Amino acid sequence: MNDHFNFRRLFVSGLIATLVAGPALAISKGRAIKLVESLIGEISLMLNSVKTETELTSTFERIVVKYADMNVISRSTLGPRARSASESELRTFKKAFQRYFARKYSKQFLNFSGSQIILKDTQDRGKFFEVGASIIVDGSSNIDVNFRVSDRSGEPRFFDIILEGISLLASERVEIGALLDNSQGDIGLLSKNIEELG
Repeated sequence: MNDHFNFRRLFVSGLIATLVAGPALAISKGRAIKLVESLIGEISLMLNSVKTETELTSTFERIVVKYADMNVISRSTLGPRARSASESELRTFKKAFQRYFARKYSKQFLNFSGSQIILKDTQDRGKFFEVGASIIVDGSSNIDVNFRVSDRSGEPRFFDIILEGISLLASERVEIGALLDNSQGDIGLLSKNIEELG
């Protein structure tokens, strides 16, 4: 009886500790590759089926919502100002930035219509994996692209894309930082302003 009581107490204590601590997040190489494989599959389908810019933008935004860690990306682009922002400001900015991101980068994909994307090597960067790929463009040299994948928000998502050695996250951090300065540090005004950009 005593042993049974001790077992129950230990079990309940362990369960509570697990719930309080939350799940141990440790993304595997295989899960990172699988995410990028699915992402590339949807981008390739988009490139070979979507015809208009409006259709391309809406399709790309659905892909971004599904595969990108927009919580991490949007907060990172805001820089230190994100720490003092309210949850409401962050939510509004995230939605506006997501639409801006989709408009801006979907247009760049128009240049790759009909191209093929293939996976290359994957590097373990410690807190994330960098999954390499190559865009095969007819009549031109291949374009290298790397997807940085982590499970910081609870499941595998990409939080940055390195295109020909240039980090999209770093580029957006500089651009959004300048726009935030022009908005006098007002995130609400910034969110309204970027609705017209991209």
